[in-house]
Amino acid sequence: MMEAMNQSDTSKKREELFAIVRGLVQGVGFRYFVVQKATSLGLRGYTRNLDNGDVEVLAQGPRPALETLLSHLRRGPAASSVSEVQEAWREPTEHFSGFNIRW
Repeated sequence: MMEAMNQSDTSKKREELFAIVRGLVQGVGFRYFVVQKATSLGLRGYTRNLDNGDVEVLAQGPRPALETLLSHLRRGPAASSVSEVQEAWREPTEHFSGFNIRW
């Protein structure tokens, strides 16, 4: 019984995924794709283009939902071509009210 409670607690614990997505990821609707996927998963955070052509994603929520988002980041929308996703798992330090694009 205690083991089942621990698994449930783990799936509700808020974690943070910080990712840098490389490849053909700007000018192809990648940020809008990320917002749609993250919002549908109930995640909070942001995505933004970086000057070097990469896309940055910071998402907070339960680990299973973050792992699902990570798999979406690795595929990207149809017009994109993802070559690499660098990921870091962290304890959340900021609070976000939703998921949006930063400019």
